[in-house]
Amino acid sequence: MRIISLLPSATEILFGIGAGEEVVGVTHECDYPPDALELPKLTSASTPGGATSAEIDRHVRAAVHAGSSLYHLDSALLARLEPDLIVTQELCAVCAVSYEIVDSAAKLLNSCHSERSRRTRVISLEPASLQDVFANIATLGEMTGHAKGARSLLAELESRVAALRVRTAGRAQRPRTLVLEWTDPPMSAGHWIPELVELAGGVPVLANPGANSQRLEWAAIAQAGPEAMIVAPCGFDLAKTRRAVAELDAVETWRSLAAQRAGRVLALDGNAYLSRPGPRLVDAAEIVQRWYTSGAEYAG
Repeated sequence: MRIISLLPSATEILFGIGAGEEVVGVTHECDYPPDALELPKLTSASTPGGATSAEIDRHVRAAVHAGSSLYHLDSALLARLEPDLIVTQELCAVCAVSYEIVDSAAKLLNSCHSERSRRTRVISLEPASLQDVFANIATLGEMTGHAKGARSLLAELESRVAALRVRTAGRAQRPRTLVLEWTDPPMSAGHWIPELVELAGGVPVLANPGANSQRLEWAAIAQAGPEAMIVAPCGFDLAKTRRAVAELDAVETWRSLAAQRAGRVLALDGNAYLSRPGPRLVDAAEIVQRWYTSGAEYAG
C-alpha cells in the first residue's frame, strides 16, 4: 500500500503501528518520528514566518473571512506518488489542508488514472477525545493491514493511561488548571485537552471539552483564578511557546494572576504534545502529572 498522510498526527500513528515504510508522502509539518522528515512534502503554508501570536491570528482570520486556504497542496506531486490511501481531516481548516481540497485532488487523480486496479481512497479523521484518538489508531490499523501493530500500540497507551489513573486516584490536591491554546487573543483548551488535564490530576478551568477552543476574555480568566496554567499555543514548538509567554508579560491581567506570580506556569510544546491527536497525547498527560507533583504546592 502507498499511503499519503496529510496530518502530522496520522503520520505518527502510521509509524507507530508499523506502517511507516508504506508512507510515501507527508506534510511540511510532519516532523516526528525523524524518518518522516525524509519523505516528500505535499503541503506548504501561507502563514508568515516569525510572526507574533497576534499577527498570526489576524492572518488566519483574514484568510478564513476571504474564503482562502491557509495551505497549498501540491497536486502534481500527489499524482506522481499514486497513493492508494490519503489520510486527512475535516476537523479544523486552520490546522491542515482542507478536506475539500484533498477530496477534489483525489477525485481528479482517480479520473486521470482510471486504468489503475486500485483507486485512491480518502479517510478523514475527526477525533474529539482521547478515546476517539485510540479509535483512529485501530481504524488505521485495519485499513493498512497493520491491525496487530495497532493493537500493540493501543495496549501500551492504555497501560500508561491506567497507570496515570492509579497515580492520581484519591489525590486531595487537584490544581484548577487553565490551558491556553493561544495567547493573543487568549483561547481556551478544547477537544481532548481538558481530558488530559483530568488524567494528569488537575481540574480544567474555562475549558471546552470535545469541541473547538474558544476565545477568552482576560477578565474571565482573572475571575476564574486558576491555580496553575499551561501555555501551549497550537502549532508552536517550545521556543515559540516561550516567546509567546514572554509576550504575555505586557498584559496587566496576566501579571496579576496568582498562578503566574507563584511561578506555576508550564510552557509546553503544544505542537508535539497537545495539538496533534496521536500517541504523544499520553506523553503530554504524563508530563503535566510530573509537573503537578514536582513542587510542594502539588504534593499528594
